[in-house]
Amino acid sequence: MSTPALLIALNCKDQVHLIIGSNPLAGARCSKSIEVGANPKLIAPADATLHYGLQKRIEEGQVEWLKKEFEDEDLRTYGRDEIEGYADAVFVTLGATHALSQRISTLCRKTRVPVNVADAPSLCTFSLLSTYNDGPLQVGTTTSGKGCKLASRIRREIAASLPRGLGAAVERLGSMRRRIWEEDYAAELSRHPSLEVEVGEEDSGQSAAFNQLVTSTDAEVVKQRRIRWLAQICEYWPLQRLVNVTEHDIDAVLRSYATNAHPPGPIDMQALDARHRRGKIILAGSGPGNPDLLTMACRKAIASADLILADKLVPAPVMELIPRRAEVHIARKFPGNADRAQEELLGLGLQGLRQGRIVLRLKQGDPYLYGRGAEEYDFFRSHGYEAAVIPGITSALSAPLFASIPATHRAVADEVLVCTGTGRKGAAPDPPAYVATRTVVFLMALHRLGDLVASLLQDVKKWPASTPCAVIERASCPDQRVVRTTLEYVCAAVEEEGSRPPGLLVVGQACKVLWNGQQRWVVEDGFKGLDDVDGLPGEQVPLPLEVYEDLATPG
Repeated sequence: MSTPALLIALNCKDQVHLIIGSNPLAGARCSKSIEVGANPKLIAPADATLHYGLQKRIEEGQVEWLKKEFEDEDLRTYGRDEIEGYADAVFVTLGATHALSQRISTLCRKTRVPVNVADAPSLCTFSLLSTYNDGPLQVGTTTSGKGCKLASRIRREIAASLPRGLGAAVERLGSMRRRIWEEDYAAELSRHPSLEVEVGEEDSGQSAAFNQLVTSTDAEVVKQRRIRWLAQICEYWPLQRLVNVTEHDIDAVLRSYATNAHPPGPIDMQALDARHRRGKIILAGSGPGNPDLLTMACRKAIASADLILADKLVPAPVMELIPRRAEVHIARKFPGNADRAQEELLGLGLQGLRQGRIVLRLKQGDPYLYGRGAEEYDFFRSHGYEAAVIPGITSALSAPLFASIPATHRAVADEVLVCTGTGRKGAAPDPPAYVATRTVVFLMALHRLGDLVASLLQDVKKWPASTPCAVIERASCPDQRVVRTTLEYVCAAVEEEGSRPPGLLVVGQACKVLWNGQQRWVVEDGFKGLDDVDGLPGEQVPLPLEVYEDLATPG
């Protein structure tokens, strides 16, 4: 096993870093130097091709470009005067096989200048960690030269596990520690003007009593109660609870200890934890209708929600997955009332969030495809709640599939266009012109099918009346229905067969790739697209335990 490296954090403010090379890595090294407060100086020939980002930093004066080849004297020429002109660190970005890399590494070792050579651990006296930064909080990982990609992966995994806002919490708790020390120092100095108090870590000189609960009977440690309390919460409290500590909490703790030698518990931990349980809003797509097509994330959201605001078109099999404990509201949308119903749902959602509830806005299909999802996201964000968005399988692509219509097919259809059949406030949208190799899917179009077809057949749009099309209703549900026809007969077919919403219209040559009947129209009833899948052996994907408990509750 190799000897581990000493991991340290260096204060690089006002240092001089020499970067050798002009490639994108050189630009990244310059950016990192600037980030930590150092002054990067780039050594590269005048005719070198610079990366765009590096060129921009040079033009802005953030990087000094020394237009020359590297020379040995550069190490002690361009550095700081206080260290006799030596550079504080050297970054070689030329790679391990370049002749200069070995030469510069040997020279830096002789002069004790820290050096890093890209992709050459044996030529380095230090390496850079893969870092995560959040204010004063820095987390670094290294694989000791065994794989930078793996180090980045580990760093991402660690960062993802940390609660949001931890860096700000570190700042607040650090400020509290400093305030405690300053107040204690000032108090000691007022009693003993000649006393010199050293500043140390809060656990320096720590006695065996540190792990004992701070009690009001321990008079010997009264003056140390605050710093011990701070040290204990930093050691033992969950990170999320530390994140929830506010400036107001810190002021309250300091005032409590200042006015009462034996104060009660400084912070109500239950109230503190409750702040993390603030309301959450989830925008989720429920797919085309079949509950087997729900994503696992959507199933989890349904099982976890306290309040569910559902579209009225979300089918019953999906709604049956909702636990009985959840409160459910169905959108009361009908022609002329859509905006008012939308405002009602948003109001109910905001009310639930302010009560600390998990609110699920359950939509049919995908929330961002003609689902007003972005509008709702923006609404809740404007009130301080960032929504989690869960995609759903859109009927625009799944419905044609379940009707044996490939949206694209070689030599037949090379593009797919998804359109709405109904504009804002019921206005007629402007449909696309005819393109022979295009498949067009019209959502929300059946209630004004006659106007839509008429606009497609007019001279401006030039859609041939013989263009194949299909009306697909209640896709993926047991009562799915497909009407296969052409633009010439589609209105007559729907008028005679009746409507079974929700439905959509697919138009294009792709409609006859797997079916090419000669009748004016053909009606196909029923959905069996997942029958063979249902019969396959395999483990049943479990729902959360809470759902099973709810289903077992007699009612």
